[in-house]
Amino acid sequence: MRLYPLIRPLAFALDAETAHRLTIAALRAAPVRRPPNFPLSLQTRVAGIDFMSPIGLAAGFDKNAEVPEEMLSLGFGFVEIGTVTPRAQAGNPRPRLFRLRRDRAIINRLGFNNDGQPAAFDRLMQCRHVHGVIGVNVGVNKDSQDRIADYVSGVLSMAQIGRYITVNISSPNTPGLRGLQDEGALDDLLSAIADAKPGRPVFLKVAPDIAEGDPERIARTAIDHKISAIIIGNTTVSRPPLRSKNAGEAGGLSGAPLRPLALEGLRKFRKAAGGDIPLIAAGGIATAEDAWERIRAGASLVQLYTAMVYEGPGIARRMAKGLARILKREGFATVAEAVGSEA
Repeated sequence: MRLYPLIRPLAFALDAETAHRLTIAALRAAPVRRPPNFPLSLQTRVAGIDFMSPIGLAAGFDKNAEVPEEMLSLGFGFVEIGTVTPRAQAGNPRPRLFRLRRDRAIINRLGFNNDGQPAAFDRLMQCRHVHGVIGVNVGVNKDSQDRIADYVSGVLSMAQIGRYITVNISSPNTPGLRGLQDEGALDDLLSAIADAKPGRPVFLKVAPDIAEGDPERIARTAIDHKISAIIIGNTTVSRPPLRSKNAGEAGGLSGAPLRPLALEGLRKFRKAAGGDIPLIAAGGIATAEDAWERIRAGASLVQLYTAMVYEGPGIARRMAKGLARILKREGFATVAEAVGSEA
């Protein structure tokens, strides 16, 4: 991990997707170590699950459940694999993943490329599941004829192995997917999932690109259908001022430029939900101070991915240590005490 500043120029000499695949291969070849011992102040309970640290790895890095335990050993308090769809699919044509180095950002239009839920299930069955929380992010195939049925089957099948299941209706790269956030469609989807009784906590992942009134409507619908947490959010299709040469590429933007939008969205959902449902923050989180800002704004947990591309795999451990110091400095004994404290 300390060598990452030396390794990064070599990785960045390759196209982003090739570098990512090589990173996964290197992690698979490395021995799995026991995760670090986190300070007691970082331990928190959300949706009936005990998290040793609130700093998690967002879906998108380990799409196919190839290295969840390796990522836990690097210091993530939890890992969310996926997005996995009912059937394997190739995703969109390459190139489809672009670094925006000057902006410390990424644009992707991957399109849920993955090996399918059965393959991910088999890999997760081989994990020991003793050193941390592994969640599963589920989506639908691009050519799905019944998206609600596919979500329900995905939730039910992956609930047999994941500690929690995330229903991802926030990707901008599957046509029409974000339409499931609309009022009637969302109610139909969450009703079907609730009726199926998956027996595991179900989280809902929503986009950061929201309209006036969306947080209130989505939060109330999620609460009514006993969703366990809301993740805010995914990549954005909006384009704040960017300086990198790939800024004009189509797809979802993640990383540092997303930070203000994601923070604003979190605050809106916190106000709308009033603490009645746990919130998980994602988007533009790169430091312990970023994590602290989201916790104070109402997040019980935080997730990151893009920052790791620029800061290296040691980022989770550094952030955990930094967050523990901040909690002590600010006089909070636990993360839970600090959630929503800015209000």
